[in-house]
Amino acid sequence: MNDHNLPLDLLHWGAAALPLVLLLVMLVGLRWSGPRSGWIAMGIATLLAFTLYQAPFDNIAVGFGMGLWEAFFILLVVWPALWLYQVTKEAGAFTVIREDIQKTSKNYLFLVLAFGWVFASFLQGIAGFGAPIAVVAPLLIGIGVKPVTAVVIPLIGHAWANMFGTLAVGWIATINAVEIQDQAMTLFYTSILLWIPNVLAGFMICYLFAKWKGIKEGFWVVIIISLIHGGGQLALTQVNATLSTFIPATLAMGVLLLFARRAKYQERTDLEDETEILEEDHQSESEKPKISIHKAFMPYYVLTIVSVLALGIPQVNDFLDQFEFGFTFPATETGYGFAEDPEEPYSPIAPLTHPGLYLMIASIFAMVYYKRLGLFASDAFSSIRSGVIGNAVGASLAISGFLTMTEIMGSSGQTTVIALGIATVSNPPVYVALANVIGITGAFMTSSNTSSNVLFAPLHGNVAQSMDGLGLSATIAAQSTGGAIGNSIAPANVVLGTSTAGIQGRDAEVFKPTLVFCLIAGVAVSLTAVLLHFIGG
Repeated sequence: MNDHNLPLDLLHWGAAALPLVLLLVMLVGLRWSGPRSGWIAMGIATLLAFTLYQAPFDNIAVGFGMGLWEAFFILLVVWPALWLYQVTKEAGAFTVIREDIQKTSKNYLFLVLAFGWVFASFLQGIAGFGAPIAVVAPLLIGIGVKPVTAVVIPLIGHAWANMFGTLAVGWIATINAVEIQDQAMTLFYTSILLWIPNVLAGFMICYLFAKWKGIKEGFWVVIIISLIHGGGQLALTQVNATLSTFIPATLAMGVLLLFARRAKYQERTDLEDETEILEEDHQSESEKPKISIHKAFMPYYVLTIVSVLALGIPQVNDFLDQFEFGFTFPATETGYGFAEDPEEPYSPIAPLTHPGLYLMIASIFAMVYYKRLGLFASDAFSSIRSGVIGNAVGASLAISGFLTMTEIMGSSGQTTVIALGIATVSNPPVYVALANVIGITGAFMTSSNTSSNVLFAPLHGNVAQSMDGLGLSATIAAQSTGGAIGNSIAPANVVLGTSTAGIQGRDAEVFKPTLVFCLIAGVAVSLTAVLLHFIGG
Protein backbone atom coordinates (compact mmCIF):
# COMPACT_ATOMS: atom_id res chain seq x y z
CA MET A 1 0.00 0.00 0.00
CA ASN A 2 2.98 2.34 0.43
CA ASP A 3 4.03 2.28 -3.25
CA HIS A 4 1.47 4.50 -4.94
CA ASN A 5 1.20 7.83 -6.71
CA LEU A 6 -1.94 9.15 -5.06
CA PRO A 7 -2.26 12.90 -5.74
CA LEU A 8 -2.17 15.00 -2.57
CA ASP A 9 -3.36 18.27 -4.11
CA LEU A 10 -6.25 20.33 -2.75
CA LEU A 11 -8.67 19.08 -5.42
CA HIS A 12 -8.25 15.40 -4.54
CA TRP A 13 -8.17 16.05 -0.81
CA GLY A 14 -11.35 18.12 -0.92
CA ALA A 15 -13.06 15.57 -3.17
CA ALA A 16 -12.11 12.73 -0.78
CA ALA A 17 -13.64 14.59 2.15
CA LEU A 18 -16.80 15.50 0.19
CA PRO A 19 -18.83 12.30 0.85
CA LEU A 20 -18.24 12.63 4.62
CA VAL A 21 -19.11 16.32 4.71
CA LEU A 22 -22.24 15.82 2.61
CA LEU A 23 -23.29 12.86 4.74
CA LEU A 24 -23.16 15.02 7.85
CA VAL A 25 -25.01 17.87 6.09
CA MET A 26 -27.74 15.52 4.87
CA LEU A 27 -28.21 13.84 8.25
CA VAL A 28 -27.96 16.87 10.52
CA GLY A 29 -28.59 19.96 8.39
CA LEU A 30 -31.21 18.69 5.95
CA ARG A 31 -32.60 16.06 8.35
CA TRP A 32 -32.80 13.48 5.59
CA SER A 33 -33.32 9.84 6.51
CA GLY A 34 -30.42 7.46 7.08
CA PRO A 35 -31.10 5.30 4.01
CA ARG A 36 -31.43 8.31 1.71
CA SER A 37 -28.33 10.05 3.07
CA GLY A 38 -26.20 6.92 3.20
CA TRP A 39 -26.87 5.78 -0.34
CA ILE A 40 -26.45 9.26 -1.82
CA ALA A 41 -23.08 9.58 -0.04
CA MET A 42 -22.15 6.12 -1.29
CA GLY A 43 -23.04 7.15 -4.84
CA ILE A 44 -20.87 10.27 -4.59
CA ALA A 45 -17.95 8.24 -3.23
CA THR A 46 -18.36 5.77 -6.10
CA LEU A 47 -18.43 8.53 -8.71
CA LEU A 48 -15.27 10.10 -7.28
CA ALA A 49 -13.57 6.71 -7.18
CA PHE A 50 -14.29 6.11 -10.88
CA THR A 51 -13.31 9.60 -12.03
CA LEU A 52 -10.73 11.36 -9.87
CA TYR A 53 -9.23 8.25 -8.26
CA GLN A 54 -9.02 5.99 -11.33
CA ALA A 55 -10.59 3.00 -9.58
CA PRO A 56 -11.66 0.25 -12.00
CA PHE A 57 -14.94 -1.63 -11.70
CA ASP A 58 -13.45 -4.57 -9.80
CA ASN A 59 -12.06 -2.16 -7.19
CA ILE A 60 -15.50 -0.63 -6.64
CA ALA A 61 -17.13 -4.06 -6.56
CA VAL A 62 -14.71 -5.32 -3.89
CA GLY A 63 -15.25 -2.20 -1.78
CA PHE A 64 -19.02 -2.57 -2.12
CA GLY A 65 -18.89 -6.24 -1.12
CA MET A 66 -16.68 -5.53 1.89
CA GLY A 67 -19.06 -2.76 2.96
CA LEU A 68 -22.07 -5.09 2.80
CA TRP A 69 -20.16 -7.64 4.89
CA GLU A 70 -19.28 -5.01 7.51
CA ALA A 71 -22.93 -3.91 7.54
CA PHE A 72 -24.05 -7.50 8.06
CA PHE A 73 -21.73 -7.71 11.08
CA ILE A 74 -23.51 -4.73 12.69
CA LEU A 75 -26.98 -5.82 11.62
CA LEU A 76 -26.47 -9.09 13.47
CA VAL A 77 -26.74 -6.89 16.56
CA VAL A 78 -29.54 -4.67 15.26
CA TRP A 79 -32.01 -7.41 14.28
CA PRO A 80 -32.09 -9.40 17.56
CA ALA A 81 -31.95 -6.15 19.56
CA LEU A 82 -35.12 -4.97 17.78
CA TRP A 83 -36.69 -8.33 18.50
CA LEU A 84 -35.82 -8.16 22.22
CA TYR A 85 -37.21 -4.63 22.46
CA GLN A 86 -40.50 -5.48 20.75
CA VAL A 87 -40.98 -8.66 22.82
CA THR A 88 -40.33 -6.80 26.08
CA LYS A 89 -42.63 -3.97 25.03
CA GLU A 90 -45.51 -6.26 24.00
CA ALA A 91 -45.25 -8.21 27.25
CA GLY A 92 -45.70 -5.01 29.25
CA ALA A 93 -42.38 -5.63 31.01
CA PHE A 94 -41.21 -2.04 30.50
CA THR A 95 -44.29 -0.83 32.39
CA VAL A 96 -43.38 -3.10 35.29
CA ILE A 97 -39.74 -1.98 35.21
CA ARG A 98 -40.69 1.69 35.18
CA GLU A 99 -43.30 1.55 37.94
CA ASP A 100 -41.27 -0.69 40.24
CA ILE A 101 -38.13 1.40 39.80
CA GLN A 102 -40.18 4.47 40.71
CA LYS A 103 -41.04 2.72 43.98
CA THR A 104 -37.41 1.78 44.65
CA SER A 105 -35.77 5.07 43.68
CA LYS A 106 -37.28 8.38 42.71
CA ASN A 107 -33.86 9.97 42.03
CA TYR A 108 -33.96 9.87 38.25
CA LEU A 109 -30.57 11.48 37.70
CA PHE A 110 -29.03 8.58 39.58
CA LEU A 111 -31.04 6.07 37.54
CA VAL A 112 -30.08 7.69 34.24
CA LEU A 113 -26.39 7.64 35.20
CA ALA A 114 -26.74 4.03 36.36
CA PHE A 115 -28.26 2.79 33.10
CA GLY A 116 -26.84 5.21 30.54
CA TRP A 117 -23.24 5.46 31.75
CA VAL A 118 -22.35 2.66 34.17
CA PHE A 119 -24.40 -0.21 32.71
CA ALA A 120 -23.66 0.91 29.13
CA SER A 121 -19.92 0.91 29.93
CA PHE A 122 -20.25 -2.55 31.46
CA LEU A 123 -21.93 -3.86 28.30
CA GLN A 124 -19.23 -2.28 26.14
CA GLY A 125 -16.56 -3.83 28.35
CA ILE A 126 -17.92 -7.32 27.77
CA ALA A 127 -19.93 -7.35 24.53
CA GLY A 128 -19.49 -4.16 22.49
CA PHE A 129 -20.38 -3.89 18.79
CA GLY A 130 -23.39 -1.68 19.45
CA ALA A 131 -24.90 -3.79 22.25
CA PRO A 132 -24.79 -0.94 24.82
CA ILE A 133 -26.87 1.30 22.57
CA ALA A 134 -29.28 -1.41 21.46
CA VAL A 135 -29.92 -2.60 25.02
CA VAL A 136 -29.74 0.59 27.09
CA ALA A 137 -31.80 2.95 24.91
CA PRO A 138 -34.99 0.84 25.27
CA LEU A 139 -34.34 0.42 29.01
CA LEU A 140 -34.08 4.19 29.47
CA ILE A 141 -37.33 4.63 27.55
CA GLY A 142 -38.80 1.98 29.82
CA ILE A 143 -38.06 4.04 32.93
CA GLY A 144 -39.52 7.18 31.40
CA VAL A 145 -36.72 8.93 29.47
CA LYS A 146 -37.78 10.59 26.20
CA PRO A 147 -36.68 8.48 23.21
CA VAL A 148 -34.21 10.91 21.61
CA THR A 149 -32.35 11.48 24.87
CA ALA A 150 -32.53 7.74 25.61
CA VAL A 151 -30.44 7.19 22.47
CA VAL A 152 -28.06 10.10 23.09
CA ILE A 153 -27.13 9.02 26.63
CA PRO A 154 -25.67 5.54 25.89
CA LEU A 155 -23.98 6.86 22.73
CA ILE A 156 -22.07 9.28 24.96
CA GLY A 157 -21.85 7.02 27.99
CA HIS A 158 -20.25 3.99 26.33
CA ALA A 159 -17.77 5.79 24.04
CA TRP A 160 -14.75 5.81 26.36
CA ALA A 161 -14.88 2.00 26.74
CA ASN A 162 -14.54 1.22 23.03
CA MET A 163 -10.77 0.89 22.79
CA PHE A 164 -10.22 -1.67 25.55
CA GLY A 165 -13.80 -2.95 25.69
CA THR A 166 -14.85 -6.30 24.22
CA LEU A 167 -11.73 -7.73 25.85
CA ALA A 168 -9.40 -5.15 24.27
CA VAL A 169 -10.14 -6.14 20.68
CA GLY A 170 -9.21 -2.60 19.57
CA TRP A 171 -5.78 -2.78 21.16
CA ILE A 172 -5.09 -6.28 19.84
CA ALA A 173 -5.99 -5.17 16.31
CA THR A 174 -3.80 -2.07 16.64
CA ILE A 175 -0.62 -3.88 17.63
CA ASN A 176 -1.24 -6.30 14.76
CA ALA A 177 -1.61 -3.39 12.32
CA VAL A 178 1.49 -1.41 13.30
CA GLU A 179 4.73 -2.19 15.14
CA ILE A 180 4.86 -0.26 18.42
CA GLN A 181 8.21 -0.36 20.17
CA ASP A 182 7.08 0.99 23.56
CA GLN A 183 3.72 -0.66 24.13
CA ALA A 184 3.66 0.06 27.87
CA MET A 185 4.01 3.80 27.29
CA THR A 186 1.41 3.71 24.52
CA LEU A 187 -1.02 1.93 26.84
CA PHE A 188 -0.30 4.46 29.59
CA TYR A 189 -0.92 7.45 27.31
CA THR A 190 -4.04 5.90 25.81
CA SER A 191 -5.54 5.27 29.24
CA ILE A 192 -4.89 8.86 30.29
CA LEU A 193 -6.59 10.21 27.18
CA LEU A 194 -9.56 7.83 27.45
CA TRP A 195 -10.18 9.08 30.98
CA ILE A 196 -11.17 12.44 29.45
CA PRO A 197 -14.25 11.25 27.49
CA ASN A 198 -15.16 9.06 30.45
CA VAL A 199 -15.49 11.87 32.97
CA LEU A 200 -16.94 14.23 30.36
CA ALA A 201 -19.63 11.65 29.56
CA GLY A 202 -20.70 11.48 33.19
CA PHE A 203 -20.95 15.24 33.51
CA MET A 204 -22.65 15.71 30.14
CA ILE A 205 -25.34 13.20 31.08
CA CYS A 206 -25.89 15.22 34.27
CA TYR A 207 -26.08 18.39 32.14
CA LEU A 208 -28.60 16.83 29.77
CA PHE A 209 -30.73 15.96 32.78
CA ALA A 210 -30.85 19.36 34.49
CA LYS A 211 -28.10 21.64 33.16
CA TRP A 212 -25.66 22.93 35.82
CA LYS A 213 -27.93 21.86 38.67
CA GLY A 214 -27.65 18.32 37.34
CA ILE A 215 -23.85 18.51 37.39
CA LYS A 216 -23.94 19.81 40.96
CA GLU A 217 -26.32 17.03 42.05
CA GLY A 218 -24.40 14.22 40.35
CA PHE A 219 -20.88 15.57 40.95
CA TRP A 220 -19.64 13.04 43.51
CA VAL A 221 -21.23 10.04 41.78
CA VAL A 222 -19.47 11.02 38.54
CA ILE A 223 -16.13 11.65 40.25
CA ILE A 224 -16.13 8.35 42.16
CA ILE A 225 -17.34 6.22 39.24
CA SER A 226 -14.85 7.92 36.89
CA LEU A 227 -12.01 7.21 39.32
CA ILE A 228 -12.99 3.53 39.15
CA HIS A 229 -13.46 3.53 35.36
CA GLY A 230 -10.52 5.68 34.31
CA GLY A 231 -8.17 5.00 37.20
CA GLY A 232 -8.86 1.27 37.09
CA GLN A 233 -8.23 1.13 33.35
CA LEU A 234 -5.03 3.15 33.73
CA ALA A 235 -3.70 0.71 36.33
CA LEU A 236 -4.83 -2.48 34.60
CA THR A 237 -3.46 -1.63 31.15
CA GLN A 238 -0.02 -1.95 32.70
CA VAL A 239 -0.88 -5.45 33.93
CA ASN A 240 -3.55 -6.96 31.64
CA ALA A 241 -4.92 -4.85 28.81
CA THR A 242 -7.46 -7.54 27.89
CA LEU A 243 -9.47 -7.00 31.09
CA SER A 244 -8.61 -3.34 31.64
CA THR A 245 -12.13 -2.08 30.85
CA PHE A 246 -14.20 -5.08 31.86
CA ILE A 247 -12.92 -5.27 35.45
CA PRO A 248 -13.31 -1.53 36.28
CA ALA A 249 -16.73 -1.48 34.61
CA THR A 250 -17.80 -4.46 36.72
CA LEU A 251 -16.43 -2.85 39.91
CA ALA A 252 -18.32 0.34 39.08
CA MET A 253 -21.55 -1.68 38.87
CA GLY A 254 -20.87 -2.97 42.38
CA VAL A 255 -20.14 0.49 43.74
CA LEU A 256 -23.35 1.71 42.14
CA LEU A 257 -25.29 -0.79 44.24
CA LEU A 258 -23.68 0.69 47.35
CA PHE A 259 -24.77 4.16 46.24
CA ALA A 260 -28.30 2.86 45.71
CA ARG A 261 -28.57 1.90 49.39
CA ARG A 262 -28.15 5.50 50.49
CA ALA A 263 -31.33 7.46 51.11
CA LYS A 264 -29.97 10.36 49.05
CA TYR A 265 -30.11 8.27 45.89
CA GLN A 266 -33.55 6.83 46.62
CA GLU A 267 -35.39 10.06 47.26
CA ARG A 268 -36.93 12.40 44.74
CA THR A 269 -35.17 15.75 44.23
CA ASP A 270 -36.33 19.07 42.82
CA LEU A 271 -34.60 18.16 39.56
CA GLU A 272 -37.34 15.70 38.61
CA ASP A 273 -39.69 18.68 38.27
CA GLU A 274 -37.17 20.75 36.30
CA THR A 275 -35.79 18.19 33.85
CA GLU A 276 -37.04 18.14 30.29
CA ILE A 277 -35.80 14.65 29.38
CA LEU A 278 -38.49 12.68 31.24
CA GLU A 279 -41.90 11.86 29.85
CA GLU A 280 -44.81 13.24 31.86
CA ASP A 281 -46.15 10.73 34.36
CA HIS A 282 -49.06 8.86 32.94
CA GLN A 283 -51.03 5.76 33.71
CA SER A 284 -50.88 2.99 31.17
CA GLU A 285 -54.14 2.33 29.42
CA SER A 286 -53.59 -1.40 29.78
CA GLU A 287 -53.39 -3.09 33.14
CA LYS A 288 -49.91 -3.47 34.57
CA PRO A 289 -48.80 -7.14 34.43
CA LYS A 290 -48.81 -8.72 37.88
CA ILE A 291 -45.18 -9.76 37.93
CA SER A 292 -42.15 -8.57 39.89
CA ILE A 293 -39.48 -6.31 38.44
CA HIS A 294 -37.04 -9.24 38.53
CA LYS A 295 -39.34 -11.32 36.33
CA ALA A 296 -39.78 -8.36 33.98
CA PHE A 297 -36.01 -7.89 33.85
CA MET A 298 -35.23 -11.61 33.48
CA PRO A 299 -34.22 -11.53 29.75
CA TYR A 300 -31.66 -8.82 30.57
CA TYR A 301 -30.31 -10.90 33.44
CA VAL A 302 -29.95 -13.78 30.99
CA LEU A 303 -28.22 -11.52 28.47
CA THR A 304 -25.73 -10.29 31.09
CA ILE A 305 -24.99 -13.70 32.61
CA VAL A 306 -24.51 -15.47 29.26
CA SER A 307 -22.30 -12.65 27.98
CA VAL A 308 -20.11 -12.67 31.09
CA LEU A 309 -19.72 -16.47 31.06
CA ALA A 310 -18.88 -16.63 27.36
CA LEU A 311 -16.85 -13.46 26.96
CA GLY A 312 -15.58 -12.61 30.43
CA ILE A 313 -13.75 -15.88 31.09
CA PRO A 314 -10.64 -15.83 28.87
CA GLN A 315 -10.42 -19.61 28.48
CA VAL A 316 -14.07 -19.88 27.42
CA ASN A 317 -13.78 -16.86 25.13
CA ASP A 318 -10.63 -18.21 23.46
CA PHE A 319 -12.33 -21.55 22.81
CA LEU A 320 -15.51 -20.03 21.35
CA ASP A 321 -13.61 -17.42 19.35
CA GLN A 322 -11.76 -19.99 17.26
CA PHE A 323 -14.89 -20.79 15.23
CA GLU A 324 -15.21 -18.10 12.58
CA PHE A 325 -16.15 -17.60 8.96
CA GLY A 326 -15.86 -14.89 6.34
CA PHE A 327 -15.47 -14.19 2.63
CA THR A 328 -12.25 -13.87 0.68
CA PHE A 329 -11.88 -10.66 -1.31
CA PRO A 330 -9.26 -10.36 -4.08
CA ALA A 331 -6.45 -7.82 -4.28
CA THR A 332 -7.25 -4.53 -6.05
CA GLU A 333 -5.25 -1.72 -7.60
CA THR A 334 -6.21 1.71 -8.95
CA GLY A 335 -4.74 3.67 -11.84
CA TYR A 336 -2.58 5.53 -9.31
CA GLY A 337 -1.01 2.28 -8.15
CA PHE A 338 -2.91 2.27 -4.85
CA ALA A 339 -3.16 -1.43 -4.03
CA GLU A 340 -4.95 -3.42 -1.37
CA ASP A 341 -3.84 -6.93 -0.48
CA PRO A 342 -6.26 -9.87 -0.72
CA GLU A 343 -8.24 -10.53 2.45
CA GLU A 344 -8.45 -14.23 3.37
CA PRO A 345 -10.93 -14.06 4.99
CA TYR A 346 -11.93 -10.43 5.41
CA SER A 347 -13.17 -9.35 8.86
CA PRO A 348 -14.33 -12.86 9.83
CA ILE A 349 -17.32 -13.27 12.13
CA ALA A 350 -16.94 -15.51 15.17
CA PRO A 351 -20.62 -16.43 15.67
CA LEU A 352 -20.18 -17.89 19.14
CA THR A 353 -18.66 -14.68 20.53
CA HIS A 354 -20.72 -12.21 18.50
CA PRO A 355 -23.01 -10.15 20.79
CA GLY A 356 -25.85 -10.73 18.33
CA LEU A 357 -25.93 -14.37 19.48
CA TYR A 358 -26.46 -13.37 23.10
CA LEU A 359 -29.13 -10.85 22.15
CA MET A 360 -30.87 -13.62 20.21
CA ILE A 361 -30.63 -16.01 23.16
CA ALA A 362 -32.15 -13.31 25.39
CA SER A 363 -34.90 -12.66 22.82
CA ILE A 364 -35.83 -16.34 22.51
CA PHE A 365 -35.80 -16.66 26.28
CA ALA A 366 -38.03 -13.58 26.57
CA MET A 367 -40.55 -15.01 24.07
CA VAL A 368 -40.81 -18.32 25.92
CA TYR A 369 -40.63 -16.89 29.43
CA TYR A 370 -43.15 -14.08 28.96
CA LYS A 371 -45.51 -16.46 27.13
CA ARG A 372 -45.39 -18.89 30.06
CA LEU A 373 -46.24 -16.00 32.37
CA GLY A 374 -49.27 -15.27 30.19
CA LEU A 375 -48.19 -11.71 29.33
CA PHE A 376 -48.96 -11.70 25.60
CA ALA A 377 -52.24 -10.58 24.10
CA SER A 378 -53.76 -12.61 21.26
CA ASP A 379 -52.25 -10.33 18.59
CA ALA A 380 -48.89 -9.87 20.32
CA PHE A 381 -46.83 -11.96 17.89
CA SER A 382 -48.22 -10.07 14.91
CA SER A 383 -47.35 -6.77 16.58
CA ILE A 384 -43.84 -8.00 17.40
CA ARG A 385 -43.26 -9.10 13.81
CA SER A 386 -44.56 -5.81 12.39
CA GLY A 387 -42.44 -3.78 14.82
CA VAL A 388 -39.25 -5.67 14.01
CA ILE A 389 -39.70 -5.60 10.25
CA GLY A 390 -40.81 -1.96 10.19
CA ASN A 391 -37.66 -0.81 11.95
CA ALA A 392 -35.23 -3.39 10.55
CA VAL A 393 -35.73 -2.44 6.89
CA GLY A 394 -34.79 1.22 7.37
CA ALA A 395 -31.89 0.40 9.68
CA SER A 396 -30.53 -2.20 7.25
CA LEU A 397 -30.66 0.16 4.28
CA ALA A 398 -29.04 3.02 6.21
CA ILE A 399 -26.20 1.00 7.71
CA SER A 400 -25.51 -0.70 4.36
CA GLY A 401 -25.23 2.71 2.69
CA PHE A 402 -22.85 4.06 5.33
CA LEU A 403 -20.52 1.05 5.30
CA THR A 404 -20.37 0.57 1.53
CA MET A 405 -19.44 4.26 1.21
CA THR A 406 -16.65 3.73 3.74
CA GLU A 407 -15.18 0.68 2.04
CA ILE A 408 -15.35 2.19 -1.46
CA MET A 409 -13.51 5.24 -0.15
CA GLY A 410 -10.93 2.96 1.43
CA SER A 411 -10.31 0.69 -1.56
CA SER A 412 -10.05 3.61 -4.02
CA GLY A 413 -7.53 5.54 -1.89
CA GLN A 414 -9.79 8.42 -0.85
CA THR A 415 -9.43 7.64 2.86
CA THR A 416 -5.64 7.49 2.56
CA VAL A 417 -5.55 10.86 0.77
CA ILE A 418 -7.53 12.48 3.61
CA ALA A 419 -5.02 11.26 6.18
CA LEU A 420 -1.90 11.91 4.06
CA GLY A 421 -3.14 15.40 3.28
CA ILE A 422 -3.29 16.13 6.98
CA ALA A 423 0.20 14.72 7.46
CA THR A 424 1.78 16.84 4.72
CA VAL A 425 0.77 20.15 6.36
CA SER A 426 1.67 19.16 9.93
CA ASN A 427 4.62 19.33 12.26
CA PRO A 428 4.92 16.79 15.13
CA PRO A 429 2.71 18.52 17.77
CA VAL A 430 0.09 19.45 15.19
CA TYR A 431 0.08 15.92 13.80
CA VAL A 432 -0.41 14.43 17.28
CA ALA A 433 -3.39 16.72 17.78
CA LEU A 434 -4.80 15.84 14.38
CA ALA A 435 -4.28 12.10 14.95
CA ASN A 436 -7.21 12.37 17.34
CA VAL A 437 -9.27 14.01 14.59
CA ILE A 438 -8.26 11.22 12.19
CA GLY A 439 -9.38 8.67 14.79
CA ILE A 440 -12.75 10.39 15.16
CA THR A 441 -13.12 10.50 11.36
CA GLY A 442 -12.31 6.80 11.08
CA ALA A 443 -14.91 5.85 13.69
CA PHE A 444 -17.47 8.16 12.07
CA MET A 445 -16.90 6.30 8.80
CA THR A 446 -16.73 2.73 10.13
CA SER A 447 -18.71 2.86 13.43
CA SER A 448 -15.78 1.03 15.00
CA ASN A 449 -12.80 2.04 17.11
CA THR A 450 -11.07 -1.13 15.97
CA SER A 451 -11.66 -0.46 12.27
CA SER A 452 -10.52 3.14 12.66
CA ASN A 453 -7.23 2.00 14.18
CA VAL A 454 -6.69 -0.75 11.62
CA LEU A 455 -7.34 1.81 8.89
CA PHE A 456 -5.04 4.56 10.15
CA ALA A 457 -2.49 3.09 12.61
CA PRO A 458 -0.18 1.88 9.78
CA LEU A 459 -0.27 5.39 8.30
CA HIS A 460 0.75 6.87 11.66
CA GLY A 461 3.60 4.36 11.81
CA ASN A 462 4.85 5.47 8.40
CA VAL A 463 4.58 9.16 9.29
CA ALA A 464 6.41 8.61 12.59
CA GLN A 465 9.32 7.06 10.67
CA SER A 466 9.58 9.98 8.26
CA MET A 467 8.73 12.95 10.52
CA ASP A 468 11.56 13.85 12.90
CA GLY A 469 10.43 14.34 16.48
CA LEU A 470 7.08 12.55 16.15
CA GLY A 471 6.61 9.93 18.85
CA LEU A 472 4.42 6.98 17.92
CA SER A 473 3.14 6.36 21.47
CA ALA A 474 1.34 9.71 21.82
CA THR A 475 0.15 9.52 18.20
CA ILE A 476 -1.42 6.05 18.56
CA ALA A 477 -2.91 7.09 21.90
CA ALA A 478 -4.55 10.12 20.27
CA GLN A 479 -5.75 8.02 17.32
CA SER A 480 -7.20 5.36 19.63
CA THR A 481 -9.02 7.85 21.82
CA GLY A 482 -10.41 9.62 18.76
CA GLY A 483 -11.66 6.26 17.56
CA ALA A 484 -13.48 5.80 20.86
CA ILE A 485 -15.02 9.29 20.87
CA GLY A 486 -16.09 9.00 17.23
CA ASN A 487 -18.42 6.13 18.08
CA SER A 488 -20.77 8.66 19.68
CA ILE A 489 -21.43 10.26 16.26
CA ALA A 490 -21.07 7.23 13.97
CA PRO A 491 -24.16 7.22 11.73
CA ALA A 492 -24.54 3.44 11.95
CA ASN A 493 -24.60 3.64 15.76
CA VAL A 494 -27.10 6.49 15.68
CA VAL A 495 -29.38 4.53 13.34
CA LEU A 496 -29.02 1.48 15.58
CA GLY A 497 -30.19 3.59 18.52
CA THR A 498 -33.09 5.30 16.75
CA SER A 499 -34.24 1.95 15.34
CA THR A 500 -34.28 0.12 18.68
CA ALA A 501 -35.91 3.15 20.31
CA GLY A 502 -38.65 3.27 17.68
CA ILE A 503 -37.82 6.79 16.45
CA GLN A 504 -36.48 6.22 12.95
CA GLY A 505 -36.07 9.45 10.99
CA ARG A 506 -35.13 11.54 14.04
CA ASP A 507 -31.38 11.03 13.60
CA ALA A 508 -30.69 14.79 13.40
CA GLU A 509 -32.07 15.30 16.92
CA VAL A 510 -29.65 12.66 18.21
CA PHE A 511 -26.66 14.06 16.34
CA LYS A 512 -26.83 17.57 17.82
CA PRO A 513 -25.89 16.71 21.45
CA THR A 514 -23.51 13.92 20.44
CA LEU A 515 -21.66 16.32 18.11
CA VAL A 516 -21.28 18.75 21.02
CA PHE A 517 -19.84 15.96 23.16
CA CYS A 518 -17.52 14.90 20.34
CA LEU A 519 -16.28 18.47 19.85
CA ILE A 520 -15.61 19.11 23.55
CA ALA A 521 -13.96 15.73 24.12
CA GLY A 522 -12.00 15.98 20.87
CA VAL A 523 -10.51 19.38 21.72
CA ALA A 524 -9.66 18.28 25.27
CA VAL A 525 -8.00 15.08 24.06
CA SER A 526 -6.02 16.81 21.31
CA LEU A 527 -4.65 19.39 23.75
CA THR A 528 -3.72 16.69 26.27
CA ALA A 529 -2.13 14.56 23.53
CA VAL A 530 0.08 17.50 22.54
CA LEU A 531 1.10 17.88 26.18
CA LEU A 532 2.01 14.19 26.34
CA HIS A 533 4.01 14.62 23.12
CA PHE A 534 6.11 17.37 24.69
CA ILE A 535 6.53 15.40 27.92
CA GLY A 536 7.80 12.22 26.36
CA GLY A 537 6.44 11.44 22.88
